[in-house]
Amino acid sequence: MGKSHDPRMHSAEHILNGVMVKTFGCERCFSAHINPKKSKCDYRFERALADNEAADIERAVNEQLARNLDVSEETISREEAEDRYNLMRLPQGVDSVRIVKVGDFDACPCIGEHVKNTAEIGRFVLGSHDFKDGVLRLRFKLTAPC
Repeated sequence: MGKSHDPRMHSAEHILNGVMVKTFGCERCFSAHINPKKSKCDYRFERALADNEAADIERAVNEQLARNLDVSEETISREEAEDRYNLMRLPQGVDSVRIVKVGDFDACPCIGEHVKNTAEIGRFVLGSHDFKDGVLRLRFKLTAPC
């Protein structure tokens, strides 16, 4: 879903997206800027987050990271992918789709680079969040892995 040259940060984005979808029933982020020091994800949302909800997101992401989930990939046909995933960001004319899986927690089409296991990511820190014009922006960083 986006190119990244920072596998740790990009893999953390997958888990954040999974938490957001499972917790709030929203779509995955529609825009992400992934950088080694700090990153941000934008979601279509109806309201601002309460600080306790932001803390819950941070806790939920870190719970998944602590599970030491393997990150894997598979390639499936576009037809099969259309039945299971949102392919709006996929270019036309693509016959096969790479699906990145984070253990049993998350799976989505993606072309980015990833870690092999969530143990390589470190701790997720949700730095700030704001809401404007139907967009919830979450900014985050990672600590070094232990």
